Amino acid sequence: MSDPIFDNETDPQVQTFSKAYLEPPWHVVVLNDPVNLMSYVTFIFHKVFAYPLEKARKHTLEVHQDGRSILWSGPREKAEHYVYVLHQWQLNSILEKDA
Repeated sequence: MSDPIFDNETDPQVQTFSKAYLEPPWHVVVLNDPVNLMSYVTFIFHKVFAYPLEKARKHTLEVHQDGRSILWSGPREKAEHYVYVLHQWQLNSILEKDA
């Protein structure tokens, strides 16, 4: 007889936990737009992601020069939250699933 405390096959919490770590990460991608100033974009990256100003500037330049920058990668729900927050700050952002 199996011990219910260690029975991973029937415990939905353990199954969900394992599934989240097996799925590929999702990327939060910010796209370039002609509206927002680079200083504003840097400020938002610093505020939302708590990036140091140098890292926020690096991502801002990447958006400006390459047209996009991956700001964060991880579980889908958290990535969706970041995209929602960036939209509230009027930044054009999308989700991308890691290949």
